[in-house]
Amino acid sequence: MFVRLSRWSLVLLFPIALLMVAFMPVSATGLWGAAVVLVLILPLGLMRRHAMTALVVVLVSAAGIVPAVHHMFAGRVLLVPLLVLADITLGNVAASTSRRRSIPAAVATAAVQVGLAALDSPDDLFTLYAVEILAIVTAWLIGNSVRQRRQYAAAQRVEAEDRAVQAERLRIARELHDMIAHSIGVIAVQAGMGRRVIDTQPAEARNALANIEETSRDTAAALRRMLGTLRRVDVEAGPAPLDPAAGLGDLEGLLARTGNAGLNVALVRGGEQVPLPPDIDLSAFRIVQEALTNVIRHAGTDRCDVLIGQGTKELIIEVTDGGRGGQVSDHGYGIAGMRERVSLLGGDFSAGPGGSGGFRVYARIPLPGDGS
Repeated sequence: MFVRLSRWSLVLLFPIALLMVAFMPVSATGLWGAAVVLVLILPLGLMRRHAMTALVVVLVSAAGIVPAVHHMFAGRVLLVPLLVLADITLGNVAASTSRRRSIPAAVATAAVQVGLAALDSPDDLFTLYAVEILAIVTAWLIGNSVRQRRQYAAAQRVEAEDRAVQAERLRIARELHDMIAHSIGVIAVQAGMGRRVIDTQPAEARNALANIEETSRDTAAALRRMLGTLRRVDVEAGPAPLDPAAGLGDLEGLLARTGNAGLNVALVRGGEQVPLPPDIDLSAFRIVQEALTNVIRHAGTDRCDVLIGQGTKELIIEVTDGGRGGQVSDHGYGIAGMRERVSLLGGDFSAGPGGSGGFRVYARIPLPGDGS
């Protein structure tokens, strides 16, 4: 509040200080010049947030005081600095306000300056007018260019934020799809098996129900963690929990759940199993998970082979089955999601009928540096 009052006080003092400087003796040229500079600085305090008000103060002060003191030496000397100050203020108006406001402000500035110019050099008014108009146009164009650059930068920031939001939504959608699709597939298979054997093999039915309960609990816990992270928008609540993301180290649990659904998976891992970057590790796990989900839901077989080859320059993932095969469907998000994950990591992806029947999913992901 005090800073705001100080700014307005300086602006209100500007015409009074300008008048006092005009009547000061100029015998001490250095002191008088310093006083002029200090007076011209007074309106600058409002230029940042009240550009139009600062321009009005400068123009009104110049139009009211300069004609009254123009017959004095100091009054004639003050004319040029005031015109320059008006141009600077006009440029600030053009940079901070719309054209609908800055163009009338430029016209008003030109009118005041032309009127003041008539007080001096009556024999060469045309040249003086041309210089003043050129200075006004230049100041307005510079300010308008600054405003356009600011608008463009703001639009770029908004566009970048929108792209980031869309990318995050797609990432969350992929994670939800991969997690839920696999769990629901396992639950569906277990429920179907339990329904078929509940009368003849109660023990197997109980095992199926236990597997359904375990899978449901794991999925519900994962969903709670994900939704809890999305809901943490209160900065005072502290940072969101950083639960470890899934990776190839979680394959044993994935294969165990898949086995409970009746799919026997033969896992072969080759190469040096050094830690992978988190994004590659998560994507590799999700690719295997989605491929196994598709086998459970569509292949019609109880066997599947998973090959993971990790070298120093690339990671190879291959999932094959001996099921009914078939072409890639245009519907659904599983294959498209796997392809997008691999594409974002700069790799190659293919999915289609295997060479000896069944279906084959293949992904090659390049590793940064030495793969560590």
